[in-house]
Amino acid sequence: MPGTRGCSWIIAGLLAAFYLYAGGRKVAQSKEQPAPMMGWVDTVPMGAVRAIGTIEILGAAALVLPPLTGTAPALAILAALGFLVLQILATALHLSRGEVQETGLNVTLVALAGVAGGRVAGHDVVSR
Repeated sequence: MPGTRGCSWIIAGLLAAFYLYAGGRKVAQSKEQPAPMMGWVDTVPMGAVRAIGTIEILGAAALVLPPLTGTAPALAILAALGFLVLQILATALHLSRGEVQETGLNVTLVALAGVAGGRVAGHDVVSR
């Protein structure tokens, strides 16, 4: 279907924008600023929070730029897989803290990463 390719790009773009925003907050803000939305930052060393943010920013770039430029598109697949792993670990962290209600976003991000990864791998999962 001709329109589904664009839909997959929109999903990948939105996913990249989300991780760029979330990663930017983790990298640029003090520990107290993201705490109201990300309660887990109080229990994790700030160096780890900044590392996660950096990974999210790099992953956002790797999800979109290689397919756009046609250079090393495998990086986008690796970025999508990295986001899958990141969200599985984030879900486990929330569950270990008894935050079952917080896992909905994680499950959504896992699904979106699967769609984005499938787009790059040549399997347009949106049209199926």
